[in-house]
Amino acid sequence: MKKKITLRHDVLFGIVSAMALILMVGCTTNGLGQHQQDSPEVSVEKKEPVAVYYDFKDVLVPEELKIDEDATVIISTPGLTSGVLALRGRVEKKSLFNFFHINMLKDNWNIVSQIKSPKITMLVFRKVNRWAVVNIRENDIYTYVEIGVAPTQDQALPMDSGETTIIN
Repeated sequence: MKKKITLRHDVLFGIVSAMALILMVGCTTNGLGQHQQDSPEVSVEKKEPVAVYYDFKDVLVPEELKIDEDATVIISTPGLTSGVLALRGRVEKKSLFNFFHINMLKDNWNIVSQIKSPKITMLVFRKVNRWAVVNIRENDIYTYVEIGVAPTQDQALPMDSGETTIIN
């Protein structure tokens, strides 16, 4: 009988010892134990969101947005690029609104108007010779962004014509 009690006692002592050892190792690796090794601190840098310029060299776009080739139309001539750049990604509408508002101003665009509604958000910007409209629509899966850039009427119409031309 005495062997059974001793065997149980030994097993119980072994389990308690193993648990104590695990706790000590865990506390040491978490920095909670008394014996810490002196090691250089490792700093973890936060990765800033990366943005890129696509066809419009003064309209910054978050990297999370990918071009929708089927819905994009870009027209490039010497000295002027215009059209509609269509994008989609998994980014919140509010975040995109803030991104475009801040970065368009940094790229010397002037805010003309902004519209916010539950279905669509629109930002309208102007430079001396161009307009830019940013439409943001949120879906269950993706957020869609269309960036339209067009010349001002002075740039779009022939300069040497004395007549007013209406484009339909």
